[in-house]
Amino acid sequence: KTAHPQLSVWIATGDGDGLSIGGNHLAHILRRNVDIKILLFNNQIYGLTKGQYSPTSPVGLKTKSSPMGAIDRPFNPLAFALGCNATFVARTIDTHQKHMQGVLEAAAQHKGTAFVEIYQNCNIFNDGAFDDIAVRDVRDDRTVDLKPGQPLVYGKNLDKGIKIDSMETKVVSAAEATTWNAATKSGGPAYVLAEMDLEKPEKPVPIGIFRSVEAPTYDEEINRQ
Repeated sequence: KTAHPQLSVWIATGDGDGLSIGGNHLAHILRRNVDIKILLFNNQIYGLTKGQYSPTSPVGLKTKSSPMGAIDRPFNPLAFALGCNATFVARTIDTHQKHMQGVLEAAAQHKGTAFVEIYQNCNIFNDGAFDDIAVRDVRDDRTVDLKPGQPLVYGKNLDKGIKIDSMETKVVSAAEATTWNAATKSGGPAYVLAEMDLEKPEKPVPIGIFRSVEAPTYDEEINRQ
C-alpha cells in the first residue's frame, strides 16, 4: 500500500489470528493509520483450526483446548482498536446485511485505517454465540445502532435510549438519548460504549460506527518524506 497508494487494500482476519499471533501487526497498523480496511470476523472461537478457544472466547467456554472452561479474560476488539488510536472503528453483524453494507461503505470511504469487527456465527464449533442479540426476534431490543449525528435510540418502537453521563451509560427514554458524535478527538465516549456490551443483558449491545476522525495516513507521510 505504501509503494502503491492508489490501491484499495482490504484485510480479512479473525479473532484468533488478528488478536493472538497477529496482535502486534494489528496494533501497529492501527496506530500508524495505514490507509487500509480491516475486517475482523469475531466468532469467539478458532473456527479454522478446529475449535480451540480464542482471545475473544468468554470465560468458562468449554472447547477442545479448554475442556474445563476457559479461564482467560477475553479481549474486547473495539476497546483494543480505540486504545491503538484507530481513526475508524465500527461493529456490525454478519446476518444484518443492510447494516453491514452501510458500515462497509463508510469504511471504504474513510481515509486511513478502518477497523470493522463483524460478529460471525461459527455453526460448527460455537453455534449460536450471538443468538441473544442477533436473531430477528430480539435484535431490535438487544442492539443500539451508533449513527453519527443521530440519537442513541433502540427497541422495536425506538422508544428506548442510551445516555452517556459522566463516562457511564444509562438506559433512558428516547427523548433523553445522547446524540452520537463519532468524530470527537477523545475516544472516551466511544470506549464507554465499547465496554457497554460487558453489562448485558441489562443494556443493548452497540453496533455501528464508534469512531471516525481524520488524521494523516502513514502512506502519505512516508511518501512526503
